Amino acid sequence: MDKSLELENLNKKWLEECQCELKKTATQAVPGVGNPDADIIFIGEAPGRSEDKLGIPFVGAAGKFLDEMLELINLKRSEIYITNIVKYRPPNNRDPLPEEKSSCREWLLGELKIISPKLIIFLGRHAMNNFFPDLQISGAHGKLLIKKFKGISTSYFFPLYHPAAALYDGSMREILKEDFKKIPKVLKEIAKRKV
Repeated sequence: MDKSLELENLNKKWLEECQCELKKTATQAVPGVGNPDADIIFIGEAPGRSEDKLGIPFVGAAGKFLDEMLELINLKRSEIYITNIVKYRPPNNRDPLPEEKSSCREWLLGELKIISPKLIIFLGRHAMNNFFPDLQISGAHGKLLIKKFKGISTSYFFPLYHPAAALYDGSMREILKEDFKKIPKVLKEIAKRKV
């Protein structure tokens, strides 16, 4: 079966079966979007207001900054896949609760399994802590993490600050851009390790 169709079926299944409490307050689910054959998956935290309205991840101000950074390394949205750990917007953009993350986890793992990327990039601490609960984003950002997880094809993870952080704190912009510029080198390093 073609990956696009697999993702479509996965989303249909979880739209019905997901037990996330956020379903009650969100306008709609925001499943991941992008290239089903992508080498890179970006994982954010949760949909915001614009995402909740349009049903597409990273379409607000943080998404525009993400697009800018993708341009820095000659990548287009059509070449990557982007999703969130939680598929429904938390009220007033509060942090997702552990049980909300847990309710959406199988949906996220399903996306990762189908796409089978070479590299998973975490956008922010919530996405990173979903896989690496003991790490601090301040120490881990811009560094390649290598760990095997059951049911995930890649062992390569790259945490970044969330693009929204750069919108609130101008000094973060440069850090995020510098970290972003490391992505092509990280992909080359992964390719070397696989040989």
